[in-house]
Formats: sequence, C-alpha cells, structure tokens
Amino acid sequence: MSTTTRPEVSVRNKYWIDRHRYYELKHFCLQYPIWKKARLELEGFSKMPINGIPISKTNVISSPTEKCAEARLFYSDRIEMIEKTARKTDESLYNYILRAVTEGISYNSLRARFNIPCCKENYYNLYRRFFWLLSIERR
Repeated sequence: MSTTTRPEVSVRNKYWIDRHRYYELKHFCLQYPIWKKARLELEGFSKMPINGIPISKTNVISSPTEKCAEARLFYSDRIEMIEKTARKTDESLYNYILRAVTEGISYNSLRARFNIPCCKENYYNLYRRFFWLLSIERR
C-alpha cells in the first residue's frame, strides 16, 4: 500500500526536494525489510567453523568470513541510516514514521490500525521532513 503524498510540494516548502529525488529515497526506504531479512540470514555464517581456505579456479584466496562481514556492514549501515533519520525526524513518532516509509503505509492506515497520535497535517509535515533529512544524509 503506498502513501497518497504528492511527490512534489511547493518549492517554498522548507522540506522541498525534487520529485525524482523523493522517488529515489522512497524506493531506497522500501528496501528496508529486504535488508533486515538479508542481515538476519547472514548472522549465522560468521559462527560456522571453516575447515580450510577455499581456493577459486583462478587460485585467488577467497575469504567467506570477510565477504559475510562486508555484506552485514552494508545492510547494517543502510538500516541504521533509515532508523537514525526517523528518530531525528521526531523521537515520539519514530515508530510510525519508520513503518510508513519502510512499508508504504498511509496516514489513514496508521490511524486505523495503529492509532497514530497526531493529525494528518502534522504527520505529512514530518513525513516530508524525514525525506528531506534522508536526502541530506545520503548526499
């Protein structure tokens, strides 16, 4: 379910970002559940015993532990970026903002299912602020 927020607000709005930048950031955030799942799946790999050093057909030594650690770091950095930006947007509404931007839930759904404690105008102002802050963070 996607939000009904207009992709572009007035240039005079203090949280204005270009429409295409907004879509880029929105799709970045919608990958959050995929990253969480991938990071969780990688958790057990570093704990497995390694019986030897695998060698590829080109005789280049590979390090599965290193690759696993790099992948976990990749996912963790992105997950942390989104969570940190949601907290910076509004500490008290952090969970609602995080759920909205990572699952594409609209204000009406948040209101009906989770009883969000703010008005629609305030919520969408915070929603725009989140993407504005994320745009700065991802430069």
